[in-house]
Amino acid sequence: MNPTSTARTLPMTMLGVLFLAVMIFPVYWMVNTSLQAASGAAAADFFPVRPDLSGYVTAVTEQGRNFVTSLVIALGTVVLTLAVATPAAYGLARFRTKTGNVFLLVLLITQMIPAMVIANALYPLFNALFLINNVFGLILANSAAGIPFAVLLIRAFMGSIPPALVEAAMVDGAGNLRAFLAIVVPISKNAIVTAALFTFLSAWSDFLFALTLTSTPEVRPITLGIYDYISANSQDWAAVMATAVLASIPAGLLLIFAQRYIAAGAVSGAVK
Repeated sequence: MNPTSTARTLPMTMLGVLFLAVMIFPVYWMVNTSLQAASGAAAADFFPVRPDLSGYVTAVTEQGRNFVTSLVIALGTVVLTLAVATPAAYGLARFRTKTGNVFLLVLLITQMIPAMVIANALYPLFNALFLINNVFGLILANSAAGIPFAVLLIRAFMGSIPPALVEAAMVDGAGNLRAFLAIVVPISKNAIVTAALFTFLSAWSDFLFALTLTSTPEVRPITLGIYDYISANSQDWAAVMATAVLASIPAGLLLIFAQRYIAAGAVSGAVK
């Protein structure tokens, strides 16, 4: 190894390690506090010498139902979002018209609207449709927020697919629907998985829609459960942090298993 090259890269490597340590420390402190039942968040020891899992027992007992509710909402949002966004993205990518460009502009504008504004606007509509305190209502709300981003992301990739591929399939007798399902969807797998992951993370971490559209403990996502749990048990920080750790596991696992799709899908539409 060239000593000169090592001397040049060492400062940047050390700086990167420093930034990584700063970003990871809150996660470490969350796990550390969850293993110290007798300490507060600020008074916990730097390392759990005698780990105590009672916080996790409390979290599973009291927040298990909320965890399942969040999982159902997040998975339902992913299914509904992709079912709408994938064919919409294909239509915008394949049939390029002035109306389509206006529609894309509208989608971009919707990304600038604060979630609180959307939640407040949805409340009277959902109330009239009896979707308040309803899991399907939260799935619809999160899908309404996630579909525009998913359409923009998937369309960016589908726009780079050569039209000759679809035309060749149609010459062989395939219709638009079959060509879409058999040719376009498999090729767009990276972009679709990336959109699904971002949609899941957004729905899983949702707080505003849950706070606005629910008011009963029967339908309460884990984010709202943590919020209520802190206000009711502000001294039991081990259980609070244990709940936060458990709530982080699905997102962490998805990021680990889907990272190669994210890397490919995020840049796939940039180069044609």
